[in-house]
This record gives sequence, structure tokens and C-alpha cells, in this order.
Amino acid sequence: MRATLPALTLTAILLSGCSLIPDILRPAAPVPTGWPEGPAYQRPPEAQDATTADNIGWEDFFRDSRLRRTLGLALEGNRDLRVAALNVAQAEAQFRVQRGAILPEFGATGSLSATRTPRAASSFAGLIPGGGVESTGGLNYRLWSAGLGFTSYEIDLFGRVRSLTAQAFQQYLGYAETRRSTQLSLVSQVANAWLAVAADQELLDLTRSTLANQEDAYRLTKAGYDGGNSTALALRQAQTSVETAKANLAQYTRQLAQDRNALDLLVGQPVPVALLPATKLESTLLPPRIPEGLSSELLLRRPDVLAAEHNLLAANANIGAARAAFFPSLSLTASYGSSSSGLNRLFSPGSSAWTFAPAVNIPIFNGGINRANLDLSKLQRDSNVAQYEKAIQTAFREVADALAARGTYDEQIAAQTRLVDAYADAYRLALLRFRGGLDTYQAPLDSQRSLFTAQQTLISLRLARLQNLVTLYKTLGGGWSRQTVAAAAMAPPR
Repeated sequence: MRATLPALTLTAILLSGCSLIPDILRPAAPVPTGWPEGPAYQRPPEAQDATTADNIGWEDFFRDSRLRRTLGLALEGNRDLRVAALNVAQAEAQFRVQRGAILPEFGATGSLSATRTPRAASSFAGLIPGGGVESTGGLNYRLWSAGLGFTSYEIDLFGRVRSLTAQAFQQYLGYAETRRSTQLSLVSQVANAWLAVAADQELLDLTRSTLANQEDAYRLTKAGYDGGNSTALALRQAQTSVETAKANLAQYTRQLAQDRNALDLLVGQPVPVALLPATKLESTLLPPRIPEGLSSELLLRRPDVLAAEHNLLAANANIGAARAAFFPSLSLTASYGSSSSGLNRLFSPGSSAWTFAPAVNIPIFNGGINRANLDLSKLQRDSNVAQYEKAIQTAFREVADALAARGTYDEQIAAQTRLVDAYADAYRLALLRFRGGLDTYQAPLDSQRSLFTAQQTLISLRLARLQNLVTLYKTLGGGWSRQTVAAAAMAPPR
């Protein structure tokens, strides 16, 4: 026994260095290396340094103090982000559980076994005084034992346990990246919701001003109608403008309330009035440009793409565990301790006891289960390859859409601003003609309707432009310091 145990131990250590996890190369990105070009796209600025969007923290990107404080509340109170963080903690705990299977579980045991046997059924009855078979008495027997040992410890001969541990670790890293992606999306959603509230307030102020003008015009028209200087048609036309403005006022009042509710849900609590937008959209402080870099390879650093990559590595590690099932497995059960019929003699000389029970399981026939599990693990790996490639393609499309919007919104807003100025001038001239008796009030009404519609469109375009900047920042992976995150991801949890 003393000669065999070291040999078995050495053999187990040598074999446990085996790994059946297949080598895997990260698939090539199925997207062009450069960003799209064409009339809709601005040429990306030449990078002056190594700074890219993913190295710009959200505190630096969002310069409005109210918005920054709102984002801080959201990062503390949003329930989706809280669930994502708990998922990371669960995955880390699951990894530690799986990692613990690499080492044997030692434990101390203590037991008492007490039995009573009828004298008539005992083979020792004749050796005990008064122990005839006709006796109705019995024999009492007690056995005390205590020891140390482990049970069914699997020697990881072909790396099955280590493959499962590697899988659990990659899943943990995937959840960590998913949490980062959730936080990045949350920052973007809160910022967009906050900007939407600002736009709603601006639209509401515009509608109130327009309604006041329409009511003044209606009063003038009614006075003219009562004095016989205006027609019933002109009066009804003025009334339709007032009622339309009132309907718009109700619409934007409702829209503002609903958008504030949406913002409260994202933040996880009612947003204080002091943190709501206080300025117009055009005064909101956002950087005019975002350094998106010169290559689409930066998409490989996006959290959702990294999560897909870790899921791929986890599926690949599972293949190693499926392969190991084809080979023999060795488990050990061993203990050392002391046994005695009396508690006072439990640790006395000559009471030592030990057990050593190695067991080998050699798979011969299991109805094709091992082959099916291996095929399943390979198919899952191939599925994760496709999901990883799709994540890259989705990221490229999101950035391309944001770049196309960034390249066209400025020109569209400039044209819309000139249109608003033209309608405003037309409305001014129509009022002068009406007050000079050269025209009916229909011309000022039509001009004011067109001006109001153009002003609404301009506010919507300014909102879309700012939200597109936020979206571009998010799709480029902004909001994280890559050095800090990379260092944390490389080290497995303790």
C-alpha cells in the first residue's frame, strides 16, 4: 500500500495536466474595416491621439450638471442595472462552486452505532454466561468512531472538471460584460429621456405662445364680425386655429407628463424638479464631435461584443468536458481515524482505522449519449460563433446609422431654420397687409399655421440631433476606461 499510493498519486497528477478543450481563433469581423462613405456621411476626423469614444467617461461627455446628477441617480436606483449586477454576482459564485470541484473536500466525521441482537439470534450467545437459546435476553453493542477523509473525489485525468471550470469563468466574464452593456444603455436611455423632456417643455412653451396669439386674433376677428367688418367664414377660420392650438396644448401637456414618467422609471425614483431641464435644446451642452477612430475594429471592444465572445469561449470549453466523457474516470474515497466499542477507548493505542477505495469508471456503452453530448456542444459552439458575428454586424450597423444621421442633421436643421425664418417673415408681412386693409385674415392664419408647424419640426430635429450624438457615443462603446476594465477582466475572481 505504501508503495502503490505514491505511484497512483504521481500518475494522477501527470494525467490531470491533460486538456481536451479545442483551440479556437476569434472569427474575423464580418464587416468592412472602415466606416461607410457617401453623401450621408461626414469623413471621420483624423485622430490626433489615441483617445477614442470608449475612453470618454460619461461624466466628461455630458456637461450639463442637472443631467449628470440625474444619471448618477439612475446608476444608483435603476432596477435593470441592479439585476444585471446581481447576475454577475451569481455567475461569480457559480464559478467558485465549480472551481472548488478541482480539490478534494476534506471533512471530519464522528459517529455512534448502537445495536441490540436477541441472544437466540447471536452466534456469540453460547460464549456469554446465561446465553442459552432459551433465554429471552439480548446483546447490546456500541461502536464509536472518529476520523478525517474525503468521499468520491474525482481525479481530473482528462480535464473534465477544469473544462467545466473554464466554462463557468467565461460565463462569469460574459455576465460582467453584459452588466457593462446594460449600464451603457442605461446612460444613453436616461440622457435621451432627459432631452425628450426638454423638447416637450419647449414644444409646450411654443404652443402656449401660439395659442395666445391665436386667441388675440380670434378676439380681433370677432370684434370685426360683431361690427360688420368681417365675415362669418373669417370668424370660423380664426376659431379653428384657436381650437387646433388648444388640442396641441393638451397633446404636449400629456406628452410631457408621460416622458417624465418614463424618465422616473429609468432613474428608479421620481426625478426632482431641480434636476429637470431648465434651458432650451440648443443650449444643452454636448460635444459637437465624437472621436470615433479610424477603424471599425474598435467595435470589438464594445461590451455586448465582448459578452458574445466570452459566451463563445464558454461553449468551446464545454466541448472539452464532453470529450473527456469518452475516457475513464477515477474517483477516490479515503479516510483515517479511530474506532472503539467505548468512548473512553476511542483514541487508545490499537484503535486506528483507515479506508482507501479507488473506483474506476470505464465507459463502454451508453446508447450514444456521450456522442450526442459532444455533437450538441459543438453545435452550441457554432451557434455562439454566429451570434458573435451577428453582434459585430449589429454594432457596425448601429454606428453606420448614427454616422449617417450625424452627417445630415446639421444640414437639415440649417435648412429648417431658414424655413422657419421665411415663414416668420411671411407671417409678419401677412399681418401688415391685413392691418392695412389689403387682405383678409385668412393669409395671416395660413402663415401662422405654417410657421407653427415649421417651428415644431425644428424642435424635433434639434432633439433628434442631440439624441443621435448620445446614440453615437453609446454605439461606439463610450463611457468606460478600457485600461481599468481590461485589468479587472483578466483576473479571475477570488
